[in-house]
Amino acid sequence: MNTLVLWDIDLTLIDARGLGHSWYRTALHAAAGLELVHTPSFPGRTERAITQELLTLHALEPTDELIARLHAELIEVATREHTLLPERGRALPGALEALEALSRQRDVVQSLVTGNLVEIARYKLAAFGLDAHLDFDIGGYGSVSEHRPELVLEAVRLASAKHDKEFTAVVIGDTPHDVDAALHHDAVAIGVATGRSTAAELRAAGAHVVLDDLSDTAAVVKAVLRR
Repeated sequence: MNTLVLWDIDLTLIDARGLGHSWYRTALHAAAGLELVHTPSFPGRTERAITQELLTLHALEPTDELIARLHAELIEVATREHTLLPERGRALPGALEALEALSRQRDVVQSLVTGNLVEIARYKLAAFGLDAHLDFDIGGYGSVSEHRPELVLEAVRLASAKHDKEFTAVVIGDTPHDVDAALHHDAVAIGVATGRSTAAELRAAGAHVVLDDLSDTAAVVKAVLRR
């Protein structure tokens, strides 16, 4: 069986809370000349969904052009400030060990389904040495859609095209949005209770397996391989 493991980033692999809000404040001012007054909900949502809500909350029409401009400014500020990540954030316990262990498994490919833009995803993971075992070219990223299930579909499509084989997808994340995105495409949903959602909330959302965190590497591998 070929397994495609699709990781969420924020509060699943790393904790860099606070920087996203700061980067959006800078990007909104650069793109539209406005101060950030209203903050949208971030957890489990895609960059496109967050951007659309942010612009609407500030009485701006979320056109494709304005969304693209804001995303470009987000990438610009992240490029300038990504060196702050090691100071302001951390890799979550067991994240590196889990990635390394899965990279040693036969017929396992690892990538991402994340609300982040791909450029920001690279910065966030490289800051903590978590990028080596992930194929960024076949991930589903936040620019694809405001609907997270479409990110899973995109990642599976890209992986299948690159490797010329079918995959069983496994989505690992910390919110009910991650779980729902997996279930929407009959993928395996693994919830990790390292974010704002409790283990009970992840189970209620339908996660096949719920882990308190990633510190038990053997448990992570077992959950992914369904053994």
